[in-house]
Amino acid sequence: MDDSFVLYDLKVEVVATEKPMVCSHHEGDYFLVEGENLVFPQTNSFSMYSLGALLPLLPAMQRPLQENDWMLSDHLIACPDPNCGARFKITRMGKRILKHGDCTVVPLHNKKE
Repeated sequence: MDDSFVLYDLKVEVVATEKPMVCSHHEGDYFLVEGENLVFPQTNSFSMYSLGALLPLLPAMQRPLQENDWMLSDHLIACPDPNCGARFKITRMGKRILKHGDCTVVPLHNKKE
């Protein structure tokens, strides 16, 4: 039985607005989401508060979505600090094929509902 599924790799990049950034963000800083891993290729730091705001959105952005889903159009996320002008742009970079058996030991049950 084929137990494969597709996730999108993501790039989460800091973009500036007209409002000044007051946190430790720098325009162009980024991290990647590859499968279940966060990859920080730069040596810069990344705010844990911003990461906390972004984490719930990333698994949904990795998955195929319906054509009219708001997550396909709303890809700029505001910094959780209301005084900070930073935005985080989430971009789908490519597809990755994973296997259920490589991600969990819980058996796959194919139920048709």
